[in-house]
Formats: sequence, structure tokens, C-alpha cells
Amino acid sequence: MNPRKVRVLIADDEAHIRQLIRFILSSLGAEVVAEAADGETAVRLYQEHKPDMVLLDINMPKLDGMEALKRIVAINNKTLVIMLTAQNALDVVRQCLDHGARNFILKSNSAEELDKIIRETWQEYVEEIRGGEGAHGM
Repeated sequence: MNPRKVRVLIADDEAHIRQLIRFILSSLGAEVVAEAADGETAVRLYQEHKPDMVLLDINMPKLDGMEALKRIVAINNKTLVIMLTAQNALDVVRQCLDHGARNFILKSNSAEELDKIIRETWQEYVEEIRGGEGAHGM
């Protein structure tokens, strides 16, 4: 029996960023179950689809990534959240990590670097939860 694919929600207000991340995730064998262009939609789609991983932009309309992160973690603090940012604003990144994000990605990184960060973060996450619900390969 094949293990199920890692289910992912991508939330970013820039369509080309969502498309690039969708491509990378597909190449890693993950399944993108939903996409959102704003924070409110991201939280609603998270509740609806219950993905294993969320890639969440910090700067989004309606509800910023920080608030969306807090709401997602309040629903399930075991969800793997990776923040996306166009700026290297370390104070904001630290706040996101303090509120439950597992890692962050600078959007200016190459596709290869995005792939590497996503893959490494997922593998670390799976090692931590191994033996529990949701431990699948990517």
C-alpha cells in the first residue's frame, strides 16, 4: 500500500509564487489541496482541508500571515507551517517562529533553494512525529 501524499495548503497573494511553490511541491510528491490569496481564506481552507503542511506568506490582504499563523496553530499546533517572505525582516521572522512556524523561506531564493528548505523542514518534522499520526514520506 502506497503512503498517502503530504497534503499542502499554499497561501500567498502573488499567483506566480503559488504556481512556483505548487510546481516544487508536486516534484517532491506532495499534493496541493488548496490555495489562498489572503489570510482569511487561508484559515478557512485550513479548517476545511486539514493539510499536513502550510506555506504561508507573511504579507497578505484581509488577514496577515502572522495572524493567520496564530489561528492555524490554535486549531492544530502540530501543523507544519513554513512562512514565506519577500523581505529579510528578521524581527518578523522570529515572531513567526515564536508563534509556531517551523521555518521560513525568502521568496528571492532560487527554486533549488526553495526545494531544499521545504524538503529538509518536512524531513525534520516527520522525524519528530515519527510513530504518530501523519508521518509520511515526501
